[in-house]
Amino acid sequence: MKRLITTAATVATAMLLVAGCSPGSGGGDSVDSKTFDFWSFTGINQKADVDVYKKAHPDVQIKLTEVGSTTETAQALTTALAGGKVPDLVLIQGDDLPKFMQSADNFVDLSSLGADKMKGDYLDWVMKQSMTSDGKIIGIPTDVGGMAIAYRTDLFKAAGLPTDRDEVSKLWPTWDAFLEVGKKYVHATGKPFLDNTSTSVFFQAVNQGTERYYDADHKLSYDKNPQVKAAFDLALKIHAAGITSKITSWSTGWTAGMGKGDFAVVSAPSWMLNAIHTNAPNTAGKWDVAVIPGGAGNWGGSYLAVPKRAKNPKAAWAYIAEMQSPSGQLAHFLQQGALPTTPSVYSDPQLIAKTDPFFSNAPIGKIYTQSVLGIKPFYIGPEDATVGSEMLNTLVSVEQGKVAEADAWNTALTNVKNALRG
Repeated sequence: MKRLITTAATVATAMLLVAGCSPGSGGGDSVDSKTFDFWSFTGINQKADVDVYKKAHPDVQIKLTEVGSTTETAQALTTALAGGKVPDLVLIQGDDLPKFMQSADNFVDLSSLGADKMKGDYLDWVMKQSMTSDGKIIGIPTDVGGMAIAYRTDLFKAAGLPTDRDEVSKLWPTWDAFLEVGKKYVHATGKPFLDNTSTSVFFQAVNQGTERYYDADHKLSYDKNPQVKAAFDLALKIHAAGITSKITSWSTGWTAGMGKGDFAVVSAPSWMLNAIHTNAPNTAGKWDVAVIPGGAGNWGGSYLAVPKRAKNPKAAWAYIAEMQSPSGQLAHFLQQGALPTTPSVYSDPQLIAKTDPFFSNAPIGKIYTQSVLGIKPFYIGPEDATVGSEMLNTLVSVEQGKVAEADAWNTALTNVKNALRG
């Protein structure tokens, strides 16, 4: 899950992108097996993958459009499916996928193109999310967001804390222990420990439960699930302790704060390491990676899908089949850091040996695969993205002083219910 908090300007851009297209683009048979339109969301450098594919296939033409955030890309796709021009290939964030699965007929059944022979290559619980009850395959998973904690070793040393990643991991087996470490850091330095509580605490803790916003019967239960309430209360508790910088993820202050030392710790899925590289290039060697409290977790994961009315579905499928094969996902991890969804490569010597010099040579292959293997999968429903957005946005409002802590839970429930109606 990435970039749940959207901006009006980018939404407008996404809508103009769709509105400017003529309705009723053709579909079915491939018109040009060497050309296709590809919609992605921003912030993950999808261009790098496209460049790799084009280098291997110089005769292929790919028009890549980075629509906006994950939410904005889903909104643009929804509008396109309703009658606008659809892309040949689209990247859908994992929490947005269930809503599209409700209208699976809007997409090509990838089994008809060969996905039925590939489905066994992927983590079973990830693959199931893109399959219909009658066995159609709507999307192929591109990555899974194994979780860890990225921390500044120089700032930890200045605070008198251990810097060795194994010792640091032992400091916080639980979130309560993590809070105590944060208090020690703030007491020693007078500076914030953590970037924020919305994404770095709540969203991690709520994803470590056995159920999230839906129950075992696939019914919405966010307002009754004690695991959701406990994760929300944990975020409020850590906020009240005054150990965060209160900087919202992906804001300009957040990206700048990585380099300035405005916080010493950030919850970091595998794909975020690349963002830290990019946003704080002068901090190379000052970061390391430790195990997340609770030991396991997932933040992220996306799927490639082909809309039913795509003009060039075969060209799009050729890209999926090559780039999302086990070897393709391994190559992507080694270059970009997004963790594969193909468990056959988890024992590959290249993955096991993968370290990152920017993060003090942390063995990121080992750390992130262990995080994913410890996950207890839960059902993700069509309104998961909506519920999660409102929960996170409410916690952001608390950090900004716009909502009182005592009112936060009821405010979040009200905001969720209004969003679900709307």
